[in-house]
Amino acid sequence: MSDPTAADDDDLLRRLLEARARLEGVAHRTPVATSRTLDRRLGARVFLKCENLQRAGAFKLRGAHCMISRLPEDQRRRGVVAYSSGNHAQAVALVAREIGIPATIVMPSSAPQAKIQATRDYGAEIAFYDQAGEGREAMAERLARARGLVLVPPFDHPDIVSGQGTAALELFEDAGPMDLLLVPVGGGGLISGAALAARALAPGCRVIGVEPDAGDDGVRSFQSGQLTRVESRQTIADGARTPSLGRLTFGVIRRHVADMVSVPDEALVRAMRFVWERMKLVVEPTGVLGLAALLEGRVACAGRRAGVILSGGNVELAAALELFR
Repeated sequence: MSDPTAADDDDLLRRLLEARARLEGVAHRTPVATSRTLDRRLGARVFLKCENLQRAGAFKLRGAHCMISRLPEDQRRRGVVAYSSGNHAQAVALVAREIGIPATIVMPSSAPQAKIQATRDYGAEIAFYDQAGEGREAMAERLARARGLVLVPPFDHPDIVSGQGTAALELFEDAGPMDLLLVPVGGGGLISGAALAARALAPGCRVIGVEPDAGDDGVRSFQSGQLTRVESRQTIADGARTPSLGRLTFGVIRRHVADMVSVPDEALVRAMRFVWERMKLVVEPTGVLGLAALLEGRVACAGRRAGVILSGGNVELAAALELFR
């Protein structure tokens, strides 16, 4: 396919079902957690898909493995390059190490130290970019050209989307059909895959994306019907600081996502505190976007079965404690 962002729904759904088999024995089938306290508070049945317990600490392993494992042998030997603020970086580094190929990761020096160190520990070379100069995507593309590397994008590729969608596929298989599914949104890979999974297994489910107020490019794009960028993204949800959705993901979102909402950072702190204290789950700010939308009443769920994807748990303890002060 000359333009991977041109994949149609049937192709994406086929890849999604293939991805489930491809990830067998590679990705954890993460548990689905419930809380009676949460259910009573919301008057609903809430099912939390714990991708914070996934290998490398987030759902990103799914898409990274699906794309890299499909590369021809000659491309694998040359190695891969990715750009990421953290979770995609760790996922690509881990997959590359396990397959036995070199990986270079372009990261901002401001990325959480826990994510930088984990990426190094997985054996990747890290190239820091100057946020005031050359952008991370441009730097990754330059490195790919100069070294003959394969660029593994964080979200806008059919193999990435289909791999991420297996998290929702498992949720539907393990917990049954849902009335609602709330999904954190950065570049849109996870929600695009989740929406396709809902189409396959729970066609009556309303899939809703959630962003931080300060990074609501997806909400604006959804409401206007035009792909919109938000350049200033001062939010604690570092995984949702992507300036815009991708072309592929925006198309899937327009066709299959019911709504997009946003929540303030203060709501993320409250949601983090709830899952840390009441459910003993370590979840990062981006990971609780969906839960925060329910707790803050941004999405009505009373009397319904609501699924929530807790997308990741890579957060420094000191940073989390500072948020809880």
